[in-house]
Amino acid sequence: MFYEPGKTPHNLPYDPFKSCVIPRPIGWISTISPSGKSQNLAPYSQFQNLTFDPPYVMFSANQTLNGTRKDTVINAESTGVFCWNMATWDLRHAVNLSAEQVEYGVDEFGLAGVTAVPSTVLGEPKCPMVAESPIRFECTYHSTIRLPGNPPMGTVDVVIGRVVGVHIADGVLDESGKIDVLKIRPIARCGYYNYTVINELFDMVVPGDPRMLRGLEGSSEGNRKTLEENRLGAQGKEEESSEK
Repeated sequence: MFYEPGKTPHNLPYDPFKSCVIPRPIGWISTISPSGKSQNLAPYSQFQNLTFDPPYVMFSANQTLNGTRKDTVINAESTGVFCWNMATWDLRHAVNLSAEQVEYGVDEFGLAGVTAVPSTVLGEPKCPMVAESPIRFECTYHSTIRLPGNPPMGTVDVVIGRVVGVHIADGVLDESGKIDVLKIRPIARCGYYNYTVINELFDMVVPGDPRMLRGLEGSSEGNRKTLEENRLGAQGKEEESSEK
């Protein structure tokens, strides 16, 4: 089959687009109102990390049923901060409960039955995080890219933030110091109302220049080592050229 979105019908009982880009990690984003009185928590399946040195993440929030911007976006832009909380199998029902569209000011932490703990390095008002989540990021707001779409929900705010604090529960680290993903069992969004959970892993190492693995591993130390190697290599070539 073939169809052109917005131009020709797909002739399927359900729209297939979101089922084609899978699985999608869940951005379980927590924010605080500028007054510090209203906590917000909501999951976004259009979420991803963007780079690693320094680390940035993004989440994409469509508009509401009424064509207004999501509370998460308003809070992140107004306060300059937000937090990401890893969504896991054990927390799946809380994630789903926090997805309900409610009035601004409703505390989704209470709605989802999870515990709020304050951020560590972000300024006032302190952004809340999900205490039960094994991995959490504290982020400073960087920018918003607003992509136009069809009303009421098509327009989307792509919010980018820099990760300035990382919380990892000691119990999810294995003996080698790596994060034990199979112990955490993160969940991810598929199409329709389907989710998946990570229960199995396999390794593949990209061939070629082994220095590329530093970036693939997300090693900031390795990235700086590559920079120094490049600098020394360029210096050596200059010296060699001058000798000639």
